[in-house]
Amino acid sequence: MSCKKPTSIGFSFEGFRARGGLTDEHKDGWGIAFFNDNSVDIFVDHEPAAESKLAEQVHRADIKSKTIIAHIRKATVGEVKLTNCHPFQRNLWNSEWVFCHNGDLKKFTPELNGQFQPQGETDSELAFCYLLQQLQQHFPAGATDAAELFSVLDKLSREIATYGTFNIILSNGEWLYTYCSTSLAYVERKYPFTTVTLIDRDLSLDLSQHTTSEDKVILIATKPLTVNENWKVYAEHESRLFKDGELLLERNQEGIL
Repeated sequence: MSCKKPTSIGFSFEGFRARGGLTDEHKDGWGIAFFNDNSVDIFVDHEPAAESKLAEQVHRADIKSKTIIAHIRKATVGEVKLTNCHPFQRNLWNSEWVFCHNGDLKKFTPELNGQFQPQGETDSELAFCYLLQQLQQHFPAGATDAAELFSVLDKLSREIATYGTFNIILSNGEWLYTYCSTSLAYVERKYPFTTVTLIDRDLSLDLSQHTTSEDKVILIATKPLTVNENWKVYAEHESRLFKDGELLLERNQEGIL
């Protein structure tokens, strides 16, 4: 979620949690990251999100943030344990970066130079380390131009996607980058806000009661979370960059902006 102002993910988090073992098969752990200023708070659990006591505590805490990333895991590579739960976190250019991946990579064995190394056994964390390593090589002093960063990330994502399914979200709290290999969708929420209803829970929420005319929110998910909103489904190999609740840049599978 990318927002103009700090926002709670509580309502959407209920739909997300349901897919962690209740309405979907992604029951091998979960995690969520909340950015604030130059830091990030991450909560992970190897239990199914739908049954997790930690997930219930996070939901009740009603934490607000401008950038929130959550993930539910279906294990394909690596055991069901905390070190293999997404989102993963690393420091690059004195900023915290967070990454999550939906999919499966085959025979992906990039050479890492040692600066970024996986702590678990997943193909996802390996891809994250490779992405950061390549970003460091492209921008030794750090990336300050959104278009340049987006172009490099798009190229790297297409490269990694040749090894399998690579649906990802990557963020440093300011920029939120997404790449769709097979399945991603996003919705824009802004004034005038309406009532929305979850697909995975029998819950509805009148957003106008919890927002102001200044609020803007972009919500991204593997599949739409609500039944009555204008979700925009990504085509395969599309990438998008968001900031402060708005779409900044996008590129289609032919590489055209």
